[in-house]
Amino acid sequence: MKTIYMPLFSFARASVAALLLSTAALAQFDTAAVLGTVRDSSKAPLSGANVTLINTATGVSQSALTNDAGDYQFFNVKIGTYKVTAEAKGFKRAGAAEFTASVNARQRVDLDLQVGDVAEVVNVDAVASQLETDNSSRGTVISHHEIVDLPLNGRNYADLALLVPGVRKSDLAYGVPPRDASFNVNGMRSSQNNFMIDGVDNNFYGTSNQGFTNQVVQLSPDAAQEFKVETSSYSAEYGRAGGAIVNVSVRSGTNQYHGALWEYLRNTDLNATGFFKPLFNQKPTLIQNQFGAAFGGPVRKDKAFFFLDYEGFRRVEKAVQFATVPTLDQRNGIFSGQIQNPYTGEVFANGKVPAAQITPFAKGVFDLLPAPNLPGTSNNLQTLPSQPTNTDKGDARYDQYFGTKLTVFGRYSHRLSVINVPASIPGIAGGNSNGDIRVKSWQVSPGATYALSSRSVIEFRLGVSHTDAGKTPLYVGTPQPRFQVQLPQLSH
Repeated sequence: MKTIYMPLFSFARASVAALLLSTAALAQFDTAAVLGTVRDSSKAPLSGANVTLINTATGVSQSALTNDAGDYQFFNVKIGTYKVTAEAKGFKRAGAAEFTASVNARQRVDLDLQVGDVAEVVNVDAVASQLETDNSSRGTVISHHEIVDLPLNGRNYADLALLVPGVRKSDLAYGVPPRDASFNVNGMRSSQNNFMIDGVDNNFYGTSNQGFTNQVVQLSPDAAQEFKVETSSYSAEYGRAGGAIVNVSVRSGTNQYHGALWEYLRNTDLNATGFFKPLFNQKPTLIQNQFGAAFGGPVRKDKAFFFLDYEGFRRVEKAVQFATVPTLDQRNGIFSGQIQNPYTGEVFANGKVPAAQITPFAKGVFDLLPAPNLPGTSNNLQTLPSQPTNTDKGDARYDQYFGTKLTVFGRYSHRLSVINVPASIPGIAGGNSNGDIRVKSWQVSPGATYALSSRSVIEFRLGVSHTDAGKTPLYVGTPQPRFQVQLPQLSH
């Protein structure tokens, strides 16, 4: 299956918003808005006050003037840590305490100015509103510290959506192999969630879903800046979803170089045997390694930044499985009770089939099947088949600031996963399985933002996603079974 997705609706949505020149930023994508009111000590609004918003990590700043009601607003604020200052003629300059702008949030910061010389600075603590009153949507923001520090079995960042009220893990998440990012929100199917990354579509639309994921791009936790799960009353700009909106942003560089190295190990020697004890006291094998690195920093201070990350996943698992195969007596035509030839109708009261009536085809199949290793006629074969999984994924992002009006960014994400799912009955005559699975996906996403004024903005985002996923039956390329078991030719 090969699929290419070009979610042009993101471009159309942003273009329409720009053409209407609305006073509110409708298309927030993965950014935030910072707004507030500037007043004097008597709580009267101050118009014409100059408000400056500074990103403490990148040094990028932007300014706006308050209107007649003393209100100001900054659109398209990239998530991060900020400070706000305000100054007006005849008043001391006021500086707000450092605060965090979260994805798709509308953060309110109000400031009161005192009469005095503008050269004097008054620092105000705890002015950023803790309760978001300028947005009716209900959701939860999972910060970067939570993504990195909380334990994640398998390091799938989307699993942290289970921290949000009304979210439960889908049954698809327990499959073999499990389907990534599968959870039910408010009782809806997992396919009813809408995944977005950097403001563009990130949904895996394959009907057979051989990628075993609901996302085209599966970010490493160290590559996710933060993400927000909105579960109800979200803006109509998103559409599609009846479950949740999962909006995640890839990290970008700052004025300081920052990086991380990691290695997560799970080993058979550290594991318990499990409920079913295998034959010969052999413990089920589970060797899992997740390793990688992330690095970001400045290309040009206050102007251009980069971020890179890579993660590898290597896993070999041998889980206890049970199957039913013919006993040695049954292979020789010996049964415990009366048996009948379905072709001739002949009945063998003693339960023994003459050797001459056992076809070469049946003998060939019996020879390819393993012998039972447990007593009885049901679940008499226990195996520990090996299931290896190899995955490599990574991202590269670049951000450029051209003054205070124009910003651009570009991102490339890539993932290649190869999984071998064995059958519970080994050999060419064994049972059904998913076989050899190969999933290759990539996404390119450029974007640009231009501020026409303090009240209007043009924003462009484009996402191009490609997925090539499918599975191949086991033993493809080996001699055909009919030559090994003397499959009879059908007569015309």
